[in-house]
Amino acid sequence: MRLLGREELKEPREPRAFLVAIAKGLLFDYFRRAALEQAYLTELMLIPEAEQPSVEEQQMILEDLKNIDRLLGKLSSKARAAFIYNRLDGLSHAEIAERLGVSVPRVRQYLAQGVRQCYIALYGEPT
Repeated sequence: MRLLGREELKEPREPRAFLVAIAKGLLFDYFRRAALEQAYLTELMLIPEAEQPSVEEQQMILEDLKNIDRLLGKLSSKARAAFIYNRLDGLSHAEIAERLGVSVPRVRQYLAQGVRQCYIALYGEPT
């Protein structure tokens, strides 16, 4: 479906290899999202039952998480790692810079890219 949405689609030189590459990508996305969903459900089980969101809210949260995951997947590996180190692991900019072998200003750029992608996932492309 994604290919059909493209304006220009060139005929691949190796159609079978092309299809294998697409299939691998789709499987990778599927398993990554399944792992994300499982992690969310595991964390949800830790919340007392009285405080858990409704089933509808759970589905909305899960969809938002999937959108954020998809958009973070568009970042470079270093930008994605910097964002996760900061938001999930709570590392400082200096700690992230040391781990990634980049400067602190570069870490700030990476984090800004991650925040922008999260904004797009939640609210759409800024106008």
